[in-house]
Amino acid sequence: MKGMTKLQANLCLLCVTMCWSTEVIIFACIPGSVPGFATTCITSAIGSAILIASFYKRIAEAIRKSGRKLILACLFLSILNGAYNTMYIYGLKDFDVSTGAFTISMTVVVLPVILLSLRRRVELHTWLSAGMVLIGITLSLIGKVHIGQMTGFLLVLGGCLTRAVYIVFVNRFAREHDPLAVSALMTGMVAITSFGMWYFVEPRTFAAIEWNKQIIASLFIYSYFIVAFAQTINFFAQRRATAASSTVIYSLEIVFSIIWGLVLPASIIDPVPLTLSTAIGALFVVAGSLIELVDFKALLKKGAVTNEG
Repeated sequence: MKGMTKLQANLCLLCVTMCWSTEVIIFACIPGSVPGFATTCITSAIGSAILIASFYKRIAEAIRKSGRKLILACLFLSILNGAYNTMYIYGLKDFDVSTGAFTISMTVVVLPVILLSLRRRVELHTWLSAGMVLIGITLSLIGKVHIGQMTGFLLVLGGCLTRAVYIVFVNRFAREHDPLAVSALMTGMVAITSFGMWYFVEPRTFAAIEWNKQIIASLFIYSYFIVAFAQTINFFAQRRATAASSTVIYSLEIVFSIIWGLVLPASIIDPVPLTLSTAIGALFVVAGSLIELVDFKALLKKGAVTNEG
């Protein structure tokens, strides 16, 4: 993946987004009795174990090459990753699949503000993209988020802010270090820190979970497809993509989540009816993504040259 082009990177991010769109569904299959820290700890531990077992020589070489810088980068990312994932797990329990997906997409809206606070340049089309996504989110959430869900909403919002910072630094560290090593080490550190928080809220840890086939299957599916596979592909793609383009592609989780909610049986998730406001909101999100990803200036310039010829 070293010779990945920008288009290939964006296509990889789209594949990652398709995987991540199942997060809300998987979380819905895990009972509320399972602490959020437990879910983060277990899935991160399994995901890290898969990566280390498969690529331990490459990871060891990356540690020898980058040493302390790599470890500190992974530690910083692990704190951010564990924080936003835990806030999502707790916050999303208050929403259905569609509403949860739209709420998560607020990351696109807050990213330009985060970039400005870090003294990064923000292009006009990035602001326009964020504005379109905000309109889409607002349209979809009107009448669906009630005062009783405000705690969940604020948790997800906090997760979006944290995730925006995380994306900016993932984009940086993926260029400076081996993406596979960063993914494996960061995930292992997330497991360790999450276990500490899990022990603090529930000292019995694993013994406190009422294990069944649904919980075990959900945790293992999340560990492989979301943590080990999607997250690692994301790190490789971040070497060529920008933080802004990555985030708007992530916002397309909405489209996939709506599809899953419509086609999957009620035995897996509660059916999600496709309302007019949801459809219009999704269209605004897609439009916002196109504004960020499509180079309209280049297309117009190319068209002008063609006409002159």
